Amino acid sequence: MNFVNPDTAPLFDKKLYIFDMDGTIYLGSKIFPFAIRFINNLRAAGKKILFFTNNASHTTDFYVNKLTKLGFSPTREEIMTSGDVTIEFLKRHRQGKSVYLVGTDELVENFRENGIPMLSGKEECGDIVVTSFDTTLTYEKLDNACRMVRNGAEYLSTHPDFNCPTESGFIPDSGAIAAFVTASTGKTPTYFGKPHKETIEMICEATGFDCGEMCIFGDRLYTDIAVGKRHGVTAILVLSGETTTEDVDAAAAADKPDYVFDSLDDVDKIMFK
Repeated sequence: MNFVNPDTAPLFDKKLYIFDMDGTIYLGSKIFPFAIRFINNLRAAGKKILFFTNNASHTTDFYVNKLTKLGFSPTREEIMTSGDVTIEFLKRHRQGKSVYLVGTDELVENFRENGIPMLSGKEECGDIVVTSFDTTLTYEKLDNACRMVRNGAEYLSTHPDFNCPTESGFIPDSGAIAAFVTASTGKTPTYFGKPHKETIEMICEATGFDCGEMCIFGDRLYTDIAVGKRHGVTAILVLSGETTTEDVDAAAAADKPDYVFDSLDDVDKIMFK
């Protein structure tokens, strides 16, 4: 790899440390013990932690339980998903609009609990179609979404990730599902989650920190790193998930991360010798 890290001293001065989840602090059901150690060291040093995932197939409460079982000891306030960002957008900017959601039962229930009027899919059209990472995806759901988009519904997607990393390889994610709808209808969705500005705006509002006080750790150039590079947040790539050294070398200068490490183990050893 041709990338050389700059001075790491500025990492010590950050106040909020944002972590992608899958591929960064764990991979599928595989725990990275060094990630637990690093995050505990940050907390002991008085730093604030935020776990942010583009994976909207589960709720915040699910991730609280999952990360607790994995040993990360999160509070609910330390977790945010692209589903949360999408819900907040709908509540603030599309209040009362009807939504057809292509998503898991968990995400559908989360939308309902937040007062968003939900459609069954039998309607000819609705105000908005939202697609997401849906492990319960059916052809009927895709057909419903495409019909409503063709009939004039606004098209949104929780996040643009094409693949979700697992221990056995990648599986199709939200961006792949959106690509199907786009191919059929010719309409491209408005995306939320990383790397879009709505994510950073919500993090700033929820935490009270500005962009210069944050850094983000992640394993994907086009989401984790891009959200930092585009919006003034220090972006640190770890090679424990999707991105390879070849990907880093091939990236345009403006898209390269501020730092690259093999894993959070290396960052921990630099910051907490």
